[in-house]
Amino acid sequence: MGRIDPESLGLLKDKVIHINRVAKVVKGGRRFSFSALVVVGDEDGHVGFGKGKAQEVPEAIRKAVEQAKRALVKIPVQDGTIPHRINGVYGAGKVVMLPAKPGTGLIAGGSVRAIMEVVGVRNIVAKSIGSRNAFNMVRATIDGLMKLQNAESVLKRTGKTEEEKKGSTHENA
Repeated sequence: MGRIDPESLGLLKDKVIHINRVAKVVKGGRRFSFSALVVVGDEDGHVGFGKGKAQEVPEAIRKAVEQAKRALVKIPVQDGTIPHRINGVYGAGKVVMLPAKPGTGLIAGGSVRAIMEVVGVRNIVAKSIGSRNAFNMVRATIDGLMKLQNAESVLKRTGKTEEEKKGSTHENA
């Protein structure tokens, strides 16, 4: 996929998912710094995540937002939900995402909910399985979202038209 220019998208919404205080033990004692995990999206199918680390929390968030803007990807969103069921996996973390009818809302927890809010999905049912690590859950969610395909892209990839797709259903089943 080509690189997406964040300036061309207009207003990007960012959401801080997790801030972690990390300590480095040195000769004189402990040195503390902060690690921030942030997702950025335009609520219209574009999303990216980033991780930043600095001595101060605001600086860590700023670094994470900059990294997230560089890592934007396009996600197919249809009528406020995803086109089909999908599983995302990263490490021990697994995320199962199912499309939902309008009015269902965001039934997802933690980092999955934050990602769905910034990507523009309003109706979904998602379940996080395995890891509770926010970093792994974000990567598993993005992995699943990147695997999504809408009907137009599948038809274009296979070289079929809309009429051929309708004709290929099983009439005798």
